[in-house]
Amino acid sequence: MLKIDGVTRRFGEVTALDGVSLEIGQGEFFALLGPSGCGKTTLLRIIAGFETPDSGTVTLDGEDLLGKQPNRRPISLMFQSYALFPHMTVAKNIAYGLEREKLSRQEIKQRVGEVLETVGLTAHAGRKPQHLSGGQRQRVALARSIVKRPRLLLLDEPLSALDKKVRADMQLELKRLQNEVGITFVVVTHDQEEAMSLADRIAVFDHGVVRQVDEPVTLYERPHTRFVADFVGANNLFEGALAAEDTLATEDFGALRGRPLRALRTGSKALLGVRPERVRLGAAAATGGGLKGSVLDVSFYGGISHISVSVPGRLKPVLVAVQGASEVKPGAEVTLDWRTDDAVIIPVDQ
Repeated sequence: MLKIDGVTRRFGEVTALDGVSLEIGQGEFFALLGPSGCGKTTLLRIIAGFETPDSGTVTLDGEDLLGKQPNRRPISLMFQSYALFPHMTVAKNIAYGLEREKLSRQEIKQRVGEVLETVGLTAHAGRKPQHLSGGQRQRVALARSIVKRPRLLLLDEPLSALDKKVRADMQLELKRLQNEVGITFVVVTHDQEEAMSLADRIAVFDHGVVRQVDEPVTLYERPHTRFVADFVGANNLFEGALAAEDTLATEDFGALRGRPLRALRTGSKALLGVRPERVRLGAAAATGGGLKGSVLDVSFYGGISHISVSVPGRLKPVLVAVQGASEVKPGAEVTLDWRTDDAVIIPVDQ
């Protein structure tokens, strides 16, 4: 439905977007993920009409978007701050855009009532924003965005102002709402967990370039580059060179097992990435291969324990995640190992 082709945007000597191309389907929940300053918000502003690219095209259902004024685009943008009118009630906030379009009172009343029911705020229609919780204000902003029935809804860091518990609840609410109304959602976020839980597909941005576009599980389990492997979730990365089909040769740790993501030439530089939950923790007395180290710290996160292990020759500790409360204590000598299929060998970024 939305096609972005070769979009570049520069601000002086800074290139915010460098030839970005993406295709987003009808009814898809799509996330633009990356650290601050990577270009994701600039792209959102170009789609909305608040920025003009230096080159490239943006089309919606085959029609050029760049030639249309922002208010003429079938797009709604939900701001990070929600931008609600404090002197208006919830119902008036939601109805404002429809009144500007000069719709009939009857249609405005009907559409506002429908969307209030959708977001579960019918009982709060007469309240003003200052009398609502953060989660409720976010629902009002969402309701105001979808009541105009846009083809595309853009969300700029929509959950960043909420505390962790409310944010988790609203992630479920956003997904439910998107499924119910059938509008294409494009969300900008720097929060990997938020993107993974919400999106059907994710585009990972780095310095104005899209490094990978994939479904959340594929992105997590098969990162294409060092940046994606390191940015999306926790990962233990080891540098070396491909020694054989399933082996990375390293100077400090010997041969490490993993599966290459694509065909690599023997001897070419590569990285091995193994996720914390894939690392097996054993007693130091255990026989066999694997890395040896000592436990630095054990943190319990209610259902999962994170264990940091210092391995000689490695600057960063190896992170291990185990279910439940771990019995291992700081200072314990342990071994670390993993199955070949549980680690990936990634080409070094060119």
